[in-house]
Amino acid sequence: MKCIICRQAEVIPGLTTVTLERGGLTLVIKGVPARVCPNCGEAYLDEDVSARLLLDAEAMAEAGTLVDVRQFVPA
Repeated sequence: MKCIICRQAEVIPGLTTVTLERGGLTLVIKGVPARVCPNCGEAYLDEDVSARLLLDAEAMAEAGTLVDVRQFVPA
């Protein structure tokens, strides 16, 4: 797939950091598997990875945590 942001390169498998914010809550997940553009660095997540990150964020919100930094752990 060609990067839709820069349109200069094909994306390649890699890792990225995702930051999710809602209200006063912030969740940072490092080492998330993604397809990354080697030209501009834009990262594309698969649907299952995105769904998992959103579930983690919801659990964090329910626990009352304001800021959390995690390493992605494959299921």
